[in-house]
Amino acid sequence: MRTALVIGTGLIGTSAALALASRGVTVHLADHDPQQARTAAALGAGTDEEPEGPVDLCVVAVPPAHVAGELAEAMRRQVARAYIDVASVKGGPRRELEALGLDLTPYIGTHPMSGRERSGPLAATADLFEGRPWVLTPTRDTDTEVLNLALELVALCRAVPVVMDADAHDRAVALVSHMPHLVSSMVAARLENAEEAAVRLCGQGIRDVTRIAASDPRMWIDILSANPGPVADLLSAVAGDLEQTVAALRSLQSSDDAKRREGADGVETMLRRGNAGQSRVPGKHGAAPAAYEIVAVLISDQPGELARIFADAGAAGVNVEDVRIEHATGQQAGFVQLMVQPAAAPKLAAALRERGWAMRQ
Repeated sequence: MRTALVIGTGLIGTSAALALASRGVTVHLADHDPQQARTAAALGAGTDEEPEGPVDLCVVAVPPAHVAGELAEAMRRQVARAYIDVASVKGGPRRELEALGLDLTPYIGTHPMSGRERSGPLAATADLFEGRPWVLTPTRDTDTEVLNLALELVALCRAVPVVMDADAHDRAVALVSHMPHLVSSMVAARLENAEEAAVRLCGQGIRDVTRIAASDPRMWIDILSANPGPVADLLSAVAGDLEQTVAALRSLQSSDDAKRREGADGVETMLRRGNAGQSRVPGKHGAAPAAYEIVAVLISDQPGELARIFADAGAAGVNVEDVRIEHATGQQAGFVQLMVQPAAAPKLAAALRERGWAMRQ
């Protein structure tokens, strides 16, 4: 791939353009808002000038509702040898294209499974897709050259290709992305009118659960409008679980021992189902989940403290597999939770103590 045209210079489009440009591809940028395309160009994502002739690959990075229209227009103008979109739903846009009677041999639907709470070109990074799944949904009509160009794009973005049926993809993302986002928003909504004294008690748990609720609602309306059925089905199942859990908790309030035991069993069943489901979430680099030991270190909120603790961990010869920060309420301090292989935890804890770090027991 030598040339590409990216239509839509939001977070995903600009990030893909940055990755391609950094690897020597000449990238042309287009957007319904010319200023946004100019911003992406100023970031080094390419040029906002139109290509002189057909490019190798056209990447349509617009909201799902506009994918079919943008692709149809690009195909009509013959701007590229191959066309892909990166929308978060795949079945609907393809059916719209089929209804338009277009030749779909030069097209393949794709979806990079990566994003951020922020949107727009200023939130984009060239490494947004590194190590992340990038779904490809070829059909019998997809030309082999088009599939190869899509695979080359995924490789240049250092993502991991995953081939799926379009409708199976939409059911999958409803489960792992769209439904969880709505549930996160529902939990966060409980905080909207909560007493300030209660909100001040928020810890890492509520931050983890509500983090994705900070995303742009307008973007999510576009996404959910393109995949409402599978999401509604999943939320209906969640509602059933909620009803059972509420009933179990009510039973725990009873003065009858048998009802309390029944309630406790119901709550425990739900918690254990949660354990079983969480254990299936892939671990580091998409591998099977690993059980890490946590080494918790007290750290002050000062410049350079994180760099120093990582340097000390490196000097101890221990690889930090993951990290979380637990901020202390009302204090300029907190705990850094260093997640390491269980065998390495005692070695790391001892080394950090020797270097003056305070550990949580």
